Amino acid sequence: MSGFAFKQFKVEHDLCAMKVSTDGILLGAWANLAGANSLLDIGTGTGLLALMCKQRRPALSITAVEIDENAYNQALQNVANSPWPNIAIKHQTIQSFNSDAPFDVIISNPPYFNHSLKGNNAARNTARHTDGLSFEELINAFKRLSHSQSRFSLILPNTEALVFIELATQKGLYLNAHCQVKATPSKPISRSLMTFSYLESQTDNSTLCIRELNNNYTTDYITLCKAFYLKMA
Repeated sequence: MSGFAFKQFKVEHDLCAMKVSTDGILLGAWANLAGANSLLDIGTGTGLLALMCKQRRPALSITAVEIDENAYNQALQNVANSPWPNIAIKHQTIQSFNSDAPFDVIISNPPYFNHSLKGNNAARNTARHTDGLSFEELINAFKRLSHSQSRFSLILPNTEALVFIELATQKGLYLNAHCQVKATPSKPISRSLMTFSYLESQTDNSTLCIRELNNNYTTDYITLCKAFYLKMA
């Protein structure tokens, strides 16, 4: 098995359609966990987001939901082999998931391809395309499983993020934080990290560049992610 080793845990991803990616690492490091006691990870895949958030805030009660059986089993394995085996992994759709208590924070690195051509890997299609989890269903899941002070953080490509922001606004949510990410100084914005809630506030807008032109990680990216990468001081 070829996994991805972090400072405090390792993530195997050979059974998962969606591998460990910079998108997931960005969201796991960036999501606002302040004051939270409970967290829900929608579409956990390898379990990466749940594990990163548990490392950042060990007292968090974390539940993660995953529809794909292979990814679910791999997430179970990754959690069991981590310092935090009490993360709860559920094998079901978020549409059918229920909780006795609302969550303080909900996070997701969701599927985002809409009406685009698909490959012949069904699991990868499910992980990448919105057929099984539309943006509207994702927002509805947050609203159903949250309380008035809850926050919802996710990452999307910039174009899809604009669609999501408009839809979330229509459904009564406010964009509280928006970090636009580019790979290098010469590349266009490619990703949007976003936090929504029911509380109206001026949006905290920021930008993040991952690498310098010489391909070294930027100081900002190192500051955000150094608690996780093995070779970051």
